[in-house]
Amino acid sequence: MSVLFRHVWVYDADAPTAMSGPVDVLVTGDRIAALGADLVAEPEARIVEGGGRHLLLPGLINAHFHSPANHLKGSVRSLPLELFMLYESPSDPALAPTPREAYLRTMLGAVEMLQRGITCVQDDAFLMPFPDPDIVDAVAMAYRDSGIRAFLALDQPELTEAEKLPFVDELDDATRRAFGAPAPAPAARLLEAYDHLIGTWHGAAEDRIRAAVSISAPQRVSLEYFAALDDLAQRHGLPMYAHMLETKVQRTLMTEQPRFAGRSLVGYTAAAGLLGPHTNVIHAVWVDDADLDAIADAGSTVVHNPVSNLRLGSGVLPWRAMLDRGIPVALGTDEAICDDSVNVWTVAKTAGLIHNVAGLDSDDWPSAAEVLTALWSGGARATRRPDDLGAIAPGRLADLALVDLHSIAFTPLNDVREQLVHCEDGRDVVMTMVAGRVVAEGGHVTSVDETALLDEARELFAAKLPAIQAARGEAAALMPAYQHVVRRAAATDVGFSRWLVP
Repeated sequence: MSVLFRHVWVYDADAPTAMSGPVDVLVTGDRIAALGADLVAEPEARIVEGGGRHLLLPGLINAHFHSPANHLKGSVRSLPLELFMLYESPSDPALAPTPREAYLRTMLGAVEMLQRGITCVQDDAFLMPFPDPDIVDAVAMAYRDSGIRAFLALDQPELTEAEKLPFVDELDDATRRAFGAPAPAPAARLLEAYDHLIGTWHGAAEDRIRAAVSISAPQRVSLEYFAALDDLAQRHGLPMYAHMLETKVQRTLMTEQPRFAGRSLVGYTAAAGLLGPHTNVIHAVWVDDADLDAIADAGSTVVHNPVSNLRLGSGVLPWRAMLDRGIPVALGTDEAICDDSVNVWTVAKTAGLIHNVAGLDSDDWPSAAEVLTALWSGGARATRRPDDLGAIAPGRLADLALVDLHSIAFTPLNDVREQLVHCEDGRDVVMTMVAGRVVAEGGHVTSVDETALLDEARELFAAKLPAIQAARGEAAALMPAYQHVVRRAAATDVGFSRWLVP
C-alpha cells in the first residue's frame, strides 16, 4: 500500500531553517519513494493532508533501552547505580516472568514510544535469571506485533559479583562468599541463547526485528565471552552494546581489580582489540582523554543517557570533548525504571541543557542542531543502518513522525530546531509510521488493542507487586556492602570528576 503525505513541511538538517516545503512525500511499500510537488499516488493509496501546518520528521531513535523494567517505573527512589540495581532486578526465582508477562511488559514500552513518534529502539534486554528461549520469543513477538523497529540483545553477565566490583576485599567474609556465587548462566548457555535469537528473529517481521549482541559491561564478562560476542557481531553485521564507565565505581576498577592492570574499561577493551565501529559505548561518563581518543580511533558510537545519569547521580559526560574528536553521539532513555518514561524527546531536551553547567564557554554548549544530529544521525549510526534511518529522502526507510505545527509548542514558529529540542515533548505527534505502515494515530497505537493491553497489564503487574516488594526486602540485606563500595569509590581520587562540585 502507498501513503501520500500532501503539502507537508519536511525536516531537513541541511536547510537554513531545518525545514523544506511544503512538499508532497510519497511512501511506497516500506520506503520513501519521492519528494516533490503535486505527486500522484495509486488510486488505493491513503492521502494524509498536511495543509501546510504539519512537519514530517524522521522517526525518533531510542539508542539505549532495557525493556524488562517497563512495569517498574516510579518504583525505586534515586540511588547510585550499584545500589539502584539491587532493587531494580533482585535475584529471586519468584520474579522470573512468564512469557505473557514478558510480552506485556515489552509492549508497554513499545506503545509509549510509538505514541510519541519513536519508531526504532535498541533493547539491551536483561532477562533474569537467564534468557530462556520462550522469554526471548515473547519479547520479540511484542515488538513484532506492535509494529516498532527493534534491535534485540541479551544483556547477561557471566562472572561473579566479586569480579565486577572494586573494594570487595574490604567486605566481611559472609558478603565475600555471597559475591563469589556463580552467575545464573555460563557463557556456553548464553551463546546458545544467541543462536536462538539470531536464528529465529534476526531479519524477522520483514526485517523490522534484528538481533544485536551485548556484553552488558566489560567487567561483567570474561574476555573469551566478549570475543565470542564480538565475532557474532562481525559475522552477522550486528551492533554490540557495552556499558562503559557509567559510574565512578567503574572508574576505580582500573586500580582495584588486578585483571584491568591499571587500564580503564575503555582501555582494557581497546587493548583486547574489542572496540570497533560496531560498538555502542553506553554512558561513557567517567572517561578521560585517553578513553576518548581510543573511542574516536575505533570509530565507536557513544550513547548518551542524560536523564538516567541524572536519576542515578552518575555524572555528566564530556559532550564537547566527544564532538571535538568526531565521536558520533546517540541518545537513549535507558530503562523505564530510571527514566520513569520512555520518551526520547525529554532526553533530547536534557542533553541540550545539562552540559550548560559544565563550566565551558557558552560557545561550547550543545546547540539544538547538534542535539538533533545525535537523535537522528547518531542513532542511525548506532544501529549500523546510517543509510536507511534518521533522514527523509528517497530510498530511505519510511519510519516517520508527523507533528502538528498548529500547537502550543510551535506557536509562533520561531526556530524549529530550538522548538523541537526545548518545546516539544511528543504530545504533538499525530501520526507514527514504521516501514510504511501507520502504527499510531491521534495519540494512540493502532497496531494493537491498546485499551485491552493496558487493562491486562495493570491487573497482572498489580498481582506481581507483592513478590517484587518481598524480593527487594531480602535484597536490602546487601545494601551496606554496596554502599561501602559506592562510598569508597566516591572518596577515591581518580584525577578528575564528572560531578558538580557542591
